[in-house]
Amino acid sequence: MTGYTFAEKALARAAGVASARAGDLLDVRPDVIFSHDNTAAIRKTFLQTGAQRILHPERVCITLDHAVPAPTTDHALNHAEIRAWVAEQGIRHFFEVGRGICHQVISEEALVLPGEVIFGSDSHTPHFGWMGAFGMGVGRTEMAALWAVGELWLRVPESMRVTLTGALSPGVTTKDVSLHLIGAHGIDGGEYRSVEFAGDALDALSIDERSVLPNMMAEFGAMSAYMPPNQRVFDYLEAKRQRNYTPLYPDADAEYAEDIHIDIGSLRPVVARPHQPDNVAPAGDLYGEVVQQAFLGTCTNGKYEDLVAAARVLKGRRVSIRTLVIPSSAEALKRAAADGTLSILLEAGATIGTPGCGPCMGNHMGVPAPGEATISSANRNFKGRMGTSDASIYLANPYVVAASAITGRITDPGEFLS
Repeated sequence: MTGYTFAEKALARAAGVASARAGDLLDVRPDVIFSHDNTAAIRKTFLQTGAQRILHPERVCITLDHAVPAPTTDHALNHAEIRAWVAEQGIRHFFEVGRGICHQVISEEALVLPGEVIFGSDSHTPHFGWMGAFGMGVGRTEMAALWAVGELWLRVPESMRVTLTGALSPGVTTKDVSLHLIGAHGIDGGEYRSVEFAGDALDALSIDERSVLPNMMAEFGAMSAYMPPNQRVFDYLEAKRQRNYTPLYPDADAEYAEDIHIDIGSLRPVVARPHQPDNVAPAGDLYGEVVQQAFLGTCTNGKYEDLVAAARVLKGRRVSIRTLVIPSSAEALKRAAADGTLSILLEAGATIGTPGCGPCMGNHMGVPAPGEATISSANRNFKGRMGTSDASIYLANPYVVAASAITGRITDPGEFLS
């Protein structure tokens, strides 16, 4: 028999069984479950089941992040209902308007840990693979069931391994690695699979760089994603964690459905053109594509180091189009304010928004007009994603977003990094 993948080990542990293989059906009891502005809708489904109390409120996290501050009376009412529900159910892991995006906040608070399982009512829950946790997005009905009974039935996924070697060149980031992978294998290349990253390139990545890869695997169709936790991860979590944990690693002889190898040193900045994340081309080939808005933010690329990257390009320069910067968390915003990064962005003409999702899913704080194009550091660019069906979205790394904000056209950042 071959060894076990990370997904097989993590789900077996969470199901309380000695071992599991891809294809097995398990009743999985996650360590953490979370929701955001969709909590009020989940509550209605939950109450329809006849349940009254959440079984494990200590495992529940709720973050207000998708439409913050509330842009309409309906959104404000939704938030008010959630606050009342949190108080009624005794949910202590509740994060108010301005704290930031669920994935970033839960990571910063170390509410889930390596080797654990987290289910969230948000499709980008694979994000938590950055620390070696099994993260999976679920629907509202599934989350209501998790509130009621604390477990969820699922099939253990096959795993695919993506081995990364080499080192990133200046102006190239893990966003480019993600888009390259998705562009080469399609938006369904990881469908119902666990994507396990491996290779010596991982050791050089910072915490902020690590989280981009598993986050973007939601656009690859993946059920979950994983990066082996290293000492940098353990050090980051040490001062924050509230319980012990046991990291899990795939066995050397684990069996994978597919093996992919990428030399990240050969990559250059790329852009996903409208209207799919796999419609990828080199940024340099798209010069001349006019954009009216630049957006730096989201759970993918709104972290502190993303703001620093943009500031490196923008220092001493001015943007020529409206440029919106929305940090992914209050912590990222504070760090950027403390070291002058925020001042550089403001002096360049950028507008700073409240930490949260902003216009990524089309609620407010940067919705484009019909016919406009946005260069964005977000993760999705399908038609209407930012709230306007007749608007184009290009996805890129923070350097490309900042360079394009200066020229008003999609621009390779190389000339601004010399």
